[in-house]
Amino acid sequence: LSWREKAQKLAIVSQFSQIADLTVEEYVLMGRLPFRRQFQFFDRKEDIEIAHHYMQLTNTYRLRHKSMEELSGGEQQMANIASALSQHPRLLLLDEPTSHLDITHQMQFLNLIQRMNEEMKLTVMMIVHDLSLAAEYCDFLLMMKDGTTYCQGLPEEVLTYEHIEYVYNTVVIVKTNPVSGKPVVFPVSERRLRDGNQE
Repeated sequence: LSWREKAQKLAIVSQFSQIADLTVEEYVLMGRLPFRRQFQFFDRKEDIEIAHHYMQLTNTYRLRHKSMEELSGGEQQMANIASALSQHPRLLLLDEPTSHLDITHQMQFLNLIQRMNEEMKLTVMMIVHDLSLAAEYCDFLLMMKDGTTYCQGLPEEVLTYEHIEYVYNTVVIVKTNPVSGKPVVFPVSERRLRDGNQE
C-alpha cells in the first residue's frame, strides 16, 4: 500500500496530540487530507459535510469556529476523534486516549468509539491502563509484562486477580459488574493490607 492508501485506512489518536493554531473545523478537516486530489487547494463540499457530520457526533460542531488551543482536554480529544473518523478508516489505533480525561469525557469518548465499532464495523485497537474501563469496553484483551505478551483472551479470562497481581505486583480484588457482567478491578492499599493482617 502507498502512504496515501495507508492514511485512508488507518487513523491514530494518541494521549496527547500536537495542537496547532487552527479552528476546530480546520483541524477536523485535516482528517480528509488523504483524500485530496492533486492540485486541490480548497476543501470540497463532500469533505466539509463529512467533517461536519463527525463534529456533530462528537458534540464539537458548536465549537467549530473556536481555536483548538481554547478547548479543554476533553474537548480537544473529541475533536481528535472527529478528525480521525473523518478519514473513514478501517482500523483505529488509540494510545491511552482517556488517561487525562475526567469520567464524563471518558464515558463520552468510549461510548462513541463503541458505537462506531458497531455501526461502521470499525476495528479498534486501544492501549489503556484503566483495567475496569478496558473490561467494560473491549471484547478482547492482551495483557503485557516487560514488553511481551503475558496473556490474552476475553476480559473475564484475562482480568483475574492472579494475573493482575503478577503483572502489576499489586494486590487487587476483582468483582463482577452487576449490570454488564464484566470484571471490575479494585486496588487494595498497603494500609488496608496491614490493618487486615493485624486482625
